[in-house]
Amino acid sequence: MDSGGWSRRRFVGALAGGAAAAALPACDNSPAPAATPAPEPEVSTSPSRKARRPSGPRPLYLGTYTSAEGGGKGIGLATYDAATGRITGAGTIGGVGDPSYLAIHPDRRTLYAVSERDDGAVTAVRLSDRKVLGSRSTGGAAPCHLSVHPGGRWLLSANYGSGSVAVHPIDASGALGERSDLVRHTSPPPGPGQEGPHAHQFVTSPDGGHVLAVDLGTDTVYTYRLDDKAGTLSEVAQAHTRPGAGPRHLTFHPGGRYAYLANEVDNTVAVCSYDPASGRVEVGEAQSTGTGSGTSYPAQILVTADGRYAYLANRGHNSLTRYAVEADGARLRLLGTVPVGGDFPRQIAFSPEGTLLFAANQKSSTVTVFGVDGANGELRRAGESFPSPVAVCALPL
Repeated sequence: MDSGGWSRRRFVGALAGGAAAAALPACDNSPAPAATPAPEPEVSTSPSRKARRPSGPRPLYLGTYTSAEGGGKGIGLATYDAATGRITGAGTIGGVGDPSYLAIHPDRRTLYAVSERDDGAVTAVRLSDRKVLGSRSTGGAAPCHLSVHPGGRWLLSANYGSGSVAVHPIDASGALGERSDLVRHTSPPPGPGQEGPHAHQFVTSPDGGHVLAVDLGTDTVYTYRLDDKAGTLSEVAQAHTRPGAGPRHLTFHPGGRYAYLANEVDNTVAVCSYDPASGRVEVGEAQSTGTGSGTSYPAQILVTADGRYAYLANRGHNSLTRYAVEADGARLRLLGTVPVGGDFPRQIAFSPEGTLLFAANQKSSTVTVFGVDGANGELRRAGESFPSPVAVCALPL
């Protein structure tokens, strides 16, 4: 394991000495949040189409570091009001250590979590009764991201500590099988200040033809083809940022030809082009995050479903940057920043309708919620902060 890189990750995510340790009610036997049905097909892709707001409380799942001082006891359970953004605690799913990142199966019946530890693992949880279906080794250290391939048959995970990506099969019950592939990023060599590769994200392209891994340690975005029958990976391309950028998180424009890259180390973002035929990514010029000259670590970037606005979470500056997306996705225009209302926003997520944005604030142990103005992209705080121990991931359904 690359102890130097892991130490830096712990340093960047270190808890403030007096971080709040408020915990969700430890009511594992309380009723599970209401299940969310699979989304219905959209009948229109017009940006002006008003989002359909569901009635009743919606499920919210929360990731944490259970091994950190003041950390959680497992995966946090909560509900939220889709109209007001108000969050209500609903218990904890125990038996999962350091579940720092969460993902949902396309059928919304199974939740997946990483276990960000030296002996990295991924875990499946059946949501109907909160039963842990078992864990599988990722073959690497400190997995920090996972996603489900759109077909629902494969789980993709990124091992930060050892700089590798893994694939696990998903059976009909949602449970995970033994790892079908593991690829370590051995080239190019680590970037400035890095002792080795640090895979930080592993996702599928919008066209479904490729899977992409973002590696902070090698300043590279790797493109693979996934054999949908064998679950094996074949590298087809590499895209390199400027040295020392430290890319962390990539998100695609809904048009599928452009993506936006958050660079943690040099505090920049970049517009990337993507060719669906070849899988090649080209990284554009580094752009400002609007956070000034102080210390700030970009965490995650999101794009609205209509492709008009993008938002970036800034740890240290403790803000959300808003961009206008122009030229059919080819350009970002900085509009400004707003305070996130917490300390160290590690991850952000939209509600399914895109009307709310959730920020998981690690050092303040809170989740803050914003209403998203569909007309101009402005963010407005929605209610009070919700206490959640060492909040590092919020997954609203």
